[in-house]
Amino acid sequence: MKRQLTFGQYRMIDLCMMLAMLVLFESIIVLAAGTWFPNTLYTVSIVASVTAIVMVRWDFCAALFAFAGGLVLCVLSHGTGEQFLIYCLGNELSMAAFFVMKLLTKERIRQEAVMAVLFGICVQLLMQAGRALAALCLGYAAKDCLGFFSTDSLSILFTMVILWIARRQDGLLEDQRVYLHRIREEERAERGDAEPWERS
Repeated sequence: MKRQLTFGQYRMIDLCMMLAMLVLFESIIVLAAGTWFPNTLYTVSIVASVTAIVMVRWDFCAALFAFAGGLVLCVLSHGTGEQFLIYCLGNELSMAAFFVMKLLTKERIRQEAVMAVLFGICVQLLMQAGRALAALCLGYAAKDCLGFFSTDSLSILFTMVILWIARRQDGLLEDQRVYLHRIREEERAERGDAEPWERS
C-alpha cells in the first residue's frame, strides 16, 4: 500500500516549492532588470503576489516569503546593510493584510475576482509602506521614502494580474486545509469511499 503524506509533510513540500519558485523568478527579474534596464526608474517584483497567495494558503507562513523576497533583491543588487533592513524587515508590514484577509474572508478572495485583486493591492501597498517606514526610521528624507511607492508602482499592476490569474487555478488561491478537504470529499463522491487524511 502506498504511504500517504501527512498534512505536515504536504505543507512543508508545498512551502518549499513556493519558496523555490519565488527565489527563481525574483532572481530572474532582478538580474534581467540590472542587465537590460540598468537606468530605469521603475521596478517590478513578484514578492507581494507570492506572499499574498501563500497567506491565503498557509496564513502567517507568508512572513518567510516577504522576508525572502527582500533578501533576494538585496543580495543580487549588492545592497547595503540599510537596504537589507529596509527590504527584509519593511516587507514584513505586508503581514498586516492578514486582518484584511479575515475581513474579506478567504472564500470570497478565492471566488470573487474583485476581492482577490483588492487583497493583492493591499499586500503590495503595505509592503511598500513598510519599506518607506523602515527608511524613515533610518533617517531617510520623506520625499525619498515616497520613492518606494512611485518606483515600484508597476508591481501593483503585476500583483493584480497574478492574483486574478491565481484565483482561476483550482486550489492555488485557497486555504489548503479547505482545499484538501474539498478534494477528499469530491473523491469520496466519485468512488464512494476515501481514506482519512493523516494530520501531523
